[in-house]
Amino acid sequence: MKKPSGPERRLYPRIEESFPLKVSANGYGFSTTTQNVSCLGAYCHIDKYIPPFTKIMVKLNLPSLPCKEREDSALGGCDVECKGVVVRSIDGSNGGFNVAIYFNAIKETQRRKIADYLAQFLPKG
Repeated sequence: MKKPSGPERRLYPRIEESFPLKVSANGYGFSTTTQNVSCLGAYCHIDKYIPPFTKIMVKLNLPSLPCKEREDSALGGCDVECKGVVVRSIDGSNGGFNVAIYFNAIKETQRRKIADYLAQFLPKG
């Protein structure tokens, strides 16, 4: 994992980490991995074009964080589910598209799962 370079000034810091991510939009589903993630959104690469402002469903898997509310957490980490919107879709240099997703409808419990996970990678202090 890459550590953030320089001081992070965002309210919700972002880390460069690869997590399994499923995106559903307009009846289509895509499986990919994140390039970076924060409590407010994710950046990933997908094969198909999704236009900006498209509303999507997101399922993010935080692989090494056990979920307190799930009995089977040891089997695959912790899932975070929310609604999002595509804010940017850019042609990838090797094909496909680099997509920025904003989590526009995420429950606080789901946001807390992401924050708890990211906290282990952020500098203390």
